[in-house]
Amino acid sequence: MLIYEDDVICRYESDNIGVDGYKFAYETSNGIAQQEQAELRNVGTEHEAIAVRGSFSYVGPDGVTYTVNYVADENGFQPQAAHLPHV
Repeated sequence: MLIYEDDVICRYESDNIGVDGYKFAYETSNGIAQQEQAELRNVGTEHEAIAVRGSFSYVGPDGVTYTVNYVADENGFQPQAAHLPHV
């Protein structure tokens, strides 16, 4: 996922909600895109944690667009994609 000198950011959104979370999204002219949002869970408890959900995509050298959806929370980073091995 490289961005070259001629590539430009076509869309960018960002919302820093503060201590409760955030969300952002962007797309570039070479087919890279990402969106992500996070929220604070179990606020005020010893199990307080941030939970992140999002996805990113890119065009591979073979011309195929690959997309990875993911969750990152108290259970770790959990990616899912058709091109990733299923465990």
